[in-house]
Parts: sequence; structure tokens; C-alpha cells
Amino acid sequence: MNIVLINLLPHREARRKKRREAFYVGVAASLLAGGLLLGAGDLGLGAMIDAQQSRNAFLQSQIDQLDHQIRDIATLRQEIEALRARQRAVEDLQADRNLPVYLFEDLTADTPAGVRIDNVHQQGASVLIQGVALSQERVADFLRLLAAGHGWLEKPELIEIHSAVQNVGGDTQTVSAFQLRVTLRKPAPPTPAASAPPKGH
Repeated sequence: MNIVLINLLPHREARRKKRREAFYVGVAASLLAGGLLLGAGDLGLGAMIDAQQSRNAFLQSQIDQLDHQIRDIATLRQEIEALRARQRAVEDLQADRNLPVYLFEDLTADTPAGVRIDNVHQQGASVLIQGVALSQERVADFLRLLAAGHGWLEKPELIEIHSAVQNVGGDTQTVSAFQLRVTLRKPAPPTPAASAPPKGH
């Protein structure tokens, strides 16, 4: 019987070598594929970042334009308010210009017979009136006419009343000296078609 001896060592070594080569090739291919994927991801991420930065720049430019418009609107509103304030000041001056006329017209119409006004002092809407009357009843009539509110005077308030002696035409006469306060109603700002309201006396 003949025995044939076969040496399998070179064959096994060749298989191991092929396996190592295949492993190295697989590792290299994996590394290459990973590198390609990383490169593609980096490029895609860079493109997304660039696009977002472009959108951010556009939005910032729009925000800057809106901020500029808001500042313009705020400045315009301030100018409008300043013009309105000046207009109100002019209207107030025009309305107040006729107040003394209204005051003396009402005093003339509301002062009953037997009452004499000696002093009128106006401070804003408050008017202080001093005078004398033949009797306290005449002072009461004066207050009643002022309280009726037919004209520009309203809310009369008697501050003081007392008896006084006066020399009238060489005769001594007892009169009622009084002091009262009344409110001068401020008229509405004039308009082209507006006029002073008619007095109801």
C-alpha cells in the first residue's frame, strides 16, 4: 500500500493571505465609502448652512427696512402731535380771546336793577365779583339770574355779604356789600360755521 503525503500548509497559507487581502480591501472600501459619505454630508451641510445664512441675511435686511420705517412713523407721529398741540394752542387762544366780551355781556344782562358792580377780577375760569345792592333780596336775584345759566356764567357762589353805609347824593344810605365768585364757561373752539350761542335773556 502506497501512502501519498500531501503538504497542505502552502494551501492554507494562501487561503489566509486571500482572507487578509479581502479584509484589507473591505476595510479600505469601508473607509473610502465612509469618507465619501462624510464628504457628501459635509458638502450638503455646507450648502444648507449657506442657504440658511442667505435667508438670515435677507430677513435681517427686511428687519432693518422695517426698523427704518418704524422710526419714520414714530417721527411722523411726533410731528403730527406737535402740530396738533400747536393747533390746540391756537384754538384755545382764539376761544379765550372773546371771553372778556362774553363776561361783560353776561354781567350786563344778568345784573338786576338796584345792584352795582364795583370790581371784577378774572383768573382763568374763575371770576370774582364785588359790588353793592340796595338790599339782600337784590343780591339773591343776582345769584338766581347767574345760576340760570343762560349765557357763559355759571355756578355762582356767594362769598360774603354785609351791611354798609354809603353817602349817595349827600344822603346816608344802608346798602348790602357783597362778594361772590362765578365760573366762566369756556366756549368750544371756533369753527368756520360756528358762532356764539344766542343769549336767552
